[in-house]
Amino acid sequence: MTAILSVRDLEKTFGSVVAARDITLDVPPDQTVGIIGANGAGKTTFVNMITGHLRPSKGAISFEGQDITGRPSREITRLGISRSFQIAQIFPSLTVFENMSAATAIARAPVGFFGYATAPVESPQTVAEADAAIELFRITRYRDALASTLPQGVRKLLDIAMAVAGSPRVLLLDEPTSGISIEEKFDLMDVVMSALKSRRITVLFVEHDMEIVERFADRVLAFSDGTVIADGPPAAALADARVQELISGTKRAAAAQAPAHA
Repeated sequence: MTAILSVRDLEKTFGSVVAARDITLDVPPDQTVGIIGANGAGKTTFVNMITGHLRPSKGAISFEGQDITGRPSREITRLGISRSFQIAQIFPSLTVFENMSAATAIARAPVGFFGYATAPVESPQTVAEADAAIELFRITRYRDALASTLPQGVRKLLDIAMAVAGSPRVLLLDEPTSGISIEEKFDLMDVVMSALKSRRITVLFVEHDMEIVERFADRVLAFSDGTVIADGPPAAALADARVQELISGTKRAAAAQAPAHA
């Protein structure tokens, strides 16, 4: 199967600091990829290079066969790669519907300041698409609520719904369950993944919660020291000795629980 996203020999340096190196991989359409790693492992640097927020120091990125290496983030979004952030990027003084309408109108507007400034926020098409997204992400009951009053889980759902406004083919999620209670995290991810799969969006999500990764990822990329140390199905990647030692802490936890010998 032809990859929807490919990277070759990707590297990012900041002076003498190597934040990412030797990253080569292909992502096929419709796959859900979990990205794991300790803080500073290179996960966010990788995501930022894919989405145009950082320019690679070396290597190439292609999307649907087109070279997008170093292109501006707005251009990459227009081509069909979108993202959400760990902290929801929403307008707190607007309602859920107004947030969704603004995101939809901007996604459909001509490129440039004038295009964004004249985006048809109240057009019938914008209203219909905004309401459809609100329903898809199951936040209809909050449609007319101010975003500043929303529970954390609903803020996350709204943020991701807004990232999907431009009908991306690839979506990168930065810690979608961050700040979500244990009781809510699986329900939230069920809603998110159901919505994205219904639109056949390829997903890469950064996550520290191994239970979420194990349940929702088709494939796991494990990062350490700026490079990928394991790449495969969740069961295999999470069982990798280096992943257990450097990321999940399984080996350390097992060692701590082992009975002492005299």
